[in-house]
Parts: sequence; structure tokens; C-alpha cells
Amino acid sequence: MTPLFNCEYICQSYWIYLPKVILPLTLIAPKLGILGHCAIGLSKALFKKEAFLIKRKRFPKIFFGWWTALTGGIIHLWVAGYHTYGFSALFKPIASELGFSRAVTSVPASIARLEGGFEAPLTGWLTDRFGPKWIIIFGVFLVGLGFILMNYINSLWAFYVVWGVIAGTGHNIATSIPVDKAIANWFVKKRGMAVSLKWFISGLSGVLVLPLVAWLITTQGWRITCVIGGLIMWFVGLPMAWFLIKQHRPEYYGLLPDGATVEEETAEAGQVIDRGVKYAAEVEEVEFTLRQAMRTPTYWLLLAVNASHSLALPAFNIHCIPFLTDMGIAPLKAAGMMALMMASSIPARLIGGFMIDHMSKNHLRFLLGGVYLLQTAGFAVFLLNQTIAMIYVWFILYGIGTGASFTIMTPLRARYFGRKAFGSIQGTSMLFITPIGVAAPIYVGWAYDTTGSYITAFTVVAASLAFSTILALFVLPPKPPAEVTDIRKIL
Repeated sequence: MTPLFNCEYICQSYWIYLPKVILPLTLIAPKLGILGHCAIGLSKALFKKEAFLIKRKRFPKIFFGWWTALTGGIIHLWVAGYHTYGFSALFKPIASELGFSRAVTSVPASIARLEGGFEAPLTGWLTDRFGPKWIIIFGVFLVGLGFILMNYINSLWAFYVVWGVIAGTGHNIATSIPVDKAIANWFVKKRGMAVSLKWFISGLSGVLVLPLVAWLITTQGWRITCVIGGLIMWFVGLPMAWFLIKQHRPEYYGLLPDGATVEEETAEAGQVIDRGVKYAAEVEEVEFTLRQAMRTPTYWLLLAVNASHSLALPAFNIHCIPFLTDMGIAPLKAAGMMALMMASSIPARLIGGFMIDHMSKNHLRFLLGGVYLLQTAGFAVFLLNQTIAMIYVWFILYGIGTGASFTIMTPLRARYFGRKAFGSIQGTSMLFITPIGVAAPIYVGWAYDTTGSYITAFTVVAASLAFSTILALFVLPPKPPAEVTDIRKIL
């Protein structure tokens, strides 16, 4: 008897409800008429590969790139909470116990930035050439080691080596170029949101980790506080980096950036790589080599913008809490005020990532200039009216601008110069930017030691931010290179 409808099709659609009756029904199918045909159709559907594959797609997996962004954010959360923002809380206890001046105590942060600048070109090239995974794992290990060794320092040179060199090197390579490269590799059209996820999570360092560091210092002392930070870095950071970071861009694993669909699952690796290049071209993203990028005016203008802007962050991070406590604010309250600045930056990180994903390349410079203007305005508000109330306004404006700027720079650089030499381009840029970042906290500490006040130094910082705001408006997208080379050609 011929059924009045396609029983095999129906059973393919509803097979999940009938697995327990398939065997009995198929055995007595000839005597059950249309029900028997359904049983036979069900057996065919269950054993057809095509039907099985279709049903699996009802439960889509999370694109692996999001796990990469999540891992980068969590690692950065803890490292920044201790080594960047936490150092502001550790600053006075270390200086007091070991008898250091503020300028001398500022030096390890500058050492970390100095060697970070010199190592950045090598780190960037290694990341482009071999992938980010093992470099991140090595960096996480060094950060944890440096924090633990802080328990044993009793001299200036040991302080410089442990906090400045060991922990500083780990910080630089565990949270910067390799992580940015990994995210840039796995995203194109959603890169801004992926970067914002990383920075959103890391932004909680000022809200969660900094107050925790301040509390641990008051209850356990600064030495045990550092040991706790190192152990958590090892037991949490290392497994995450091992399992959730990939060595190469998604095309090497048969995937496209952003989780875009690959038409044929059996496509060869070379074909998928070509499709990835075409996919990026849909948003006018072209692959530059390092040499091609350095021949463009855009590269050097962007470098100058970053250099003038880099004076603010290291100086602010290190001297914020000492500045507040000098004004008579208790250390825990000062940490809370700095946490307010970080909290105000968190929504800006998400908004900045969303905006950059929905803007054309020609308009990105206006977004960059706008967020730098907010930071400038924050400093100006306080310098013109130096009261406790204005500090809150300053921190909120500066936090919003800082948060957005974090999520803008990585996608902007990738949109301008592509993915393949991203690490090398960012690394060479950091080499040139480093002298400013190194000098900033030492200069601010020296200015305080000679004048007894931070106001002169903060005025210089505000002027440098204003200059970077104006210069950012002239950073136009580069013209495409005369020849677009293979993705494996980096230099």
C-alpha cells in the first residue's frame, strides 16, 4: 500500500520523540499499514548521515573566538588588578617598609614598560609567525612567579628585578600583543565587540580586584597579598590559556571569522583561507605586511597619537592613590574612588566596541578623537577647580574616555592594516611609544618630590592628551598596498 504522505520526511522531523518504539514497530511493520511505513521511514532517517547532521545544527555551539576573548579578559582582569591598578595600593606600603622615595618606587613600573617596548617587536613577530598560545602561557607563568617572589624582596635591586623585569615581562606578553592578535585573528565584523568583551571583563579589575588588593594589604600585609595573586594566576590563568587559546586564525580549523558559515564542510584549508580574506574584504580590510604598513603616513600618525596619549595612563595608575591620600582621603576610600573611575569605564568599553563595528573606516578617527577629548576634559575640570567634588567628575569623564579608547585601538589597527602582520605592526609601534610611557611615572614622581604637589605634572599630562585629541582627527585610513601578498608573508 502506498502512503498518502511522505512518512520518511515526517520521521526525519520528529525522530527525537520515537526512539523507544522504532525496533518493535519495524519488526511488525507489514501488518500495521501506514504506521509500518512510518516505522520504516524512521529507521531510514535515524541511519541517514544527512538527517543526523541537520538535527545537530538545532543546537549551535558558541563560536570558539568568544572563548578566546573571554580568556584574554579574565587573565587581564587579574594581572591588571595587581600589577597595574594594584600597584597604586601597594605603592606606599612598599615604599614605607623598604625606605624608598616615591620617584624610586615608581621605577619598576617604568622598567616593565621599558622592557615591554624593547621586547614588543620580537613578541609581535613570534606571535605572527607561530601563533599566540604558547607565548600567552609563558607570560602567565612569569606573572605568577613574579608575584610570589615579591614575598622575598628586601632590597631595591630585588624589587626592580622581580616587579619590574619578571612580573613586568609576564604582564606585557600575557595581556597585550598575543591576546590582541588572537582576537583580531578570529573576528572581523564583530571584532569591536570581541575586544570590548575582553576589556569589559578586565575593567572589573579596578572594581573587584583593586579593592580586594587594598583589603588584603590591610589584613595580611603586602607580601602575602602578592603571593595570593601569584598562586591564583597559576591555578586559574594557565589552564584557561592552555585550553581556550588557539595557535592560528580560524580558517586553519575549517572556520571563518565571526563564526560565519562555510558553504562546504569538506573545503580544503587553502580554500577556506581564501574565503577568509574575501570575507574581510567586505569591510575594506586589506592585509599589509610590516614594511608596507611602515611606508604609509597613517602608521606614523597613529604612532604619534599613541605616544602623546601614553603619558596619561601609567602616571595616573601609579600615582592616583598616593595623590588622593595626600589630600587626606583614607587608603580604602581612595581605592574605592579609583574603582569608581574603572566602573565608569566599563559601559564605555561595550559602547566603543559596538560603535567601531558599525562605522566605516573613514570615520574611525573621529571616534578616537572624541574619546581622547573626554579624557582631556576630565583633567581640565579638576585643574580648574581643585576640590574633592571635582575629583569625582574628573574620574568619571576620564574613565569613560579611557574605557572607550581601550576597545577602539585594536580594531582600528586591524581594520587599517589587516590580520597577518598585526602583532609585528603593534610591536614596532610599542617600541617607539615606550620612552614616553617609561618617563611618565618617573617624571610625575620627580615633580612631586621637588614641588610637593602633583598639579604641575597633571597639567603636563592634560596638555599631552589635548595634543593627541587634535592629532587623532588626521589619522586617515591608509591606501591599499600595490601588492597584497600571501598571508604567511609578515615582513
